[in-house]
Amino acid sequence: MEIILKQDVTGLGYKNDTVKVKPGYGRNYLIPNGVALIANESNKRMVAENIRQAAHKAAKVKQDAEALAAKIGELTIELGTKAGESGRIFGAVTAVQVSDALKAKGFDVDRKKISFKEQPKQLGTYTAHLDLHKEVKHTVTVNVVAE
Repeated sequence: MEIILKQDVTGLGYKNDTVKVKPGYGRNYLIPNGVALIANESNKRMVAENIRQAAHKAAKVKQDAEALAAKIGELTIELGTKAGESGRIFGAVTAVQVSDALKAKGFDVDRKKISFKEQPKQLGTYTAHLDLHKEVKHTVTVNVVAE
């Protein structure tokens, strides 16, 4: 039995994929739970149209992410934090602090899209990785200084 997935299913496929499954699995689980549609001609045309429209929107989102990365450029952010005499900071610099600093400079980047290769726990210079789009990655230099 051929079905069209309406959402990602682990081990089976991704949204809008046409896959073959056993008839019982399709009729008794996937279709009643709203996870899939039967792959008839009208549903195939509907999914093809949705993919075409989504491709246009995805291109716009990617273009916006590239524009944001170009605007950010080689930006350096300076974050002040409390630190001991040895240079070790109290706590850690988090993605929330980097997101707030970027917002203060006029760039709106969600904290969930910011990560560090190594978490800053000392005073110094670190690199924050921005995941703006699945194909657009950018880095920002973060200077951690004592207040």
